[in-house]
Formats: sequence, C-alpha cells, structure tokens
Amino acid sequence: MNSPQQFRPEAAPAWKRHIERSNPRTIRFMVWLTLKAGRRGSRLVIYGVAAYFFLAGGKSGQASDAYLCRVLGRRPTLAQRFRHVLYFATVVHDRVFFLKARFSLFQIHMQGEDEFRRDHEQGVPLILMGGHLGSFEALRAMGQRLGFDVSMLMYQENAAMLSAALAALNPSPVPRVIPLQRVDAMLIAQGDLNDGRVLGMLADRRLAHEPSDLHDFLGAPAAFPRNPYRLADILKCKIYFMVALYMGGNRYTIHLLPLADFSQESARASNRDTRIAAAQAAYVRMLERFTRMAIFNWFNFFDFWDDAKPKP
Repeated sequence: MNSPQQFRPEAAPAWKRHIERSNPRTIRFMVWLTLKAGRRGSRLVIYGVAAYFFLAGGKSGQASDAYLCRVLGRRPTLAQRFRHVLYFATVVHDRVFFLKARFSLFQIHMQGEDEFRRDHEQGVPLILMGGHLGSFEALRAMGQRLGFDVSMLMYQENAAMLSAALAALNPSPVPRVIPLQRVDAMLIAQGDLNDGRVLGMLADRRLAHEPSDLHDFLGAPAAFPRNPYRLADILKCKIYFMVALYMGGNRYTIHLLPLADFSQESARASNRDTRIAAAQAAYVRMLERFTRMAIFNWFNFFDFWDDAKPKP
C-alpha cells in the first residue's frame, strides 16, 4: 500500500452527486410484500427487482461494470454483473428482517468476537468501523448475541427514502442513529459511550471540504476521509473493523478485527497525526482485503475513484 497523499476536496464527492433511484410508494409496497410473503416467498420478487435495475443500467450499472473490471482484471460476464446487483438487492431486502429482529431466518457465523467481547465487558469505549461492503444491519444480530447496543454515527441525506421506509418498521430502532449534522453529535456520542453503548460508523465515503487522504485501493488512488479517526481519538475509543459479508442463500459471515486503539494514555497529542494516519491506512488495507474476498458485496454504485482524478 502506498503512503497516503494529503487531499483537499472542494466539490461534492461522487456519492453525494448520485441520485437515489426509487420512490416512497414502491419502497413501502416492497416492505409490505416482504413481511407478508416472508423471506422465501418475497425472494422471487427480489430477482425481478434486480433484473429491472440490471437491465435499466444507467450510471449505477456503468459503475458496477467498471468496478468488476477493476477487481477481476478483465471484463465481467453477464452473470457476474447480474450477481452484483442481486447481492445488493438481497442485502437491502434482508434489512427488513434484521430491523424486525428475525435473526432466526439467517445462518450467521462470527469471527473475532472474543477480543471484542472482552473489551466491551471491561468498559473500553468502542467504535465499529465498516464501509459500504456487505450488510451493516447484521450488526443487530451481533449486538444481540454479544449483549451490546449500538449508536450509528452517520449522514442521513443519502438513500433518505429507503432509510425512512425501513425506519418505519421499528419506531425504536437499535442501533439508533446520531446524525453527524447535529452540532451536539459529539456530546451525544460521548454520553452513549458512558452508558455502555458501542458506536458504529461507515468510513469509506468523504464529504465535500472534509480532510481526506489518497490511498491506493484496488490498484488506483481513492480518497478516504480522516475525520472518523479524529473522532475516535477525541472520544478515546478503540476501533474495530467490522464487516458482515453476504455469502449466498441465508448465510452471513461477520468479521471483527482490532484496527487501532486510541483509548490508551499512550495516545499523546505529540504523535496523534501519525496514529491517525496509521489507523486510516490499516482501514484501507482491511477494506481492500475483504472486498477482494467477497467481490459482489461491494455496494458503492458510483465511481469510487472519481474524487482522486484531476479535474479540468
């Protein structure tokens, strides 16, 4: 992995320019049908939904094709292109059941939970850091199994219609959301840590004007935000990389790996920038490792590398 280059973004990043392709009525109908027909019955419709978006193509389809070319090192087959869309549709579909706590519908295998469990039991402030790879909703199943509650730190503008429809399924969702737009988000996060909750966030997308760094990712430079690690430093948290990969059928595998530890007194201001840079680089390496492990779980359907390209 190449050393990171400082990157000063100005324009809105590619994911913010990506328009959500759906409407509230369609989403509400799909949620209703899913709950009525159950996972097995509604899976037939999911194939139809995936086929529609696959045939419609557009910029999302172009981004999927370009990503698969990059990760495979060749042009993807039609079957592989469809599988990418189908995996995304399936993971979104399964969010409904995770929100309703119907964990018995799934075979969920965990790896790396022992160290995380020990840290949580000992009161170490913890952040689970993932990306748009696999299902972060499977965190609900993990929280139930390991006995913790989650507060998600996130920006809610993207996929707002889908999030609103799914949130209606559970008026008191766990994990709960702390909007990062709020001026008191840091205070709320600190209070939740004091109450024994675990923080969760996705760290693969940047915002306009957000300090970012360029890292080699799948063979080309990509911009990754720096603020998630600054937040972990301010809150004195230990970071775990978390990913829940969809493995086909009803199977998910959750991986938990220690990423960086800002909870120790040794994390002094004198070496803060170095520790933040090391944590960011470790995150990028883990994200690439698991992306290559489960290529159809990559759910950034836009040009992820666009922000790093020179602009005219």
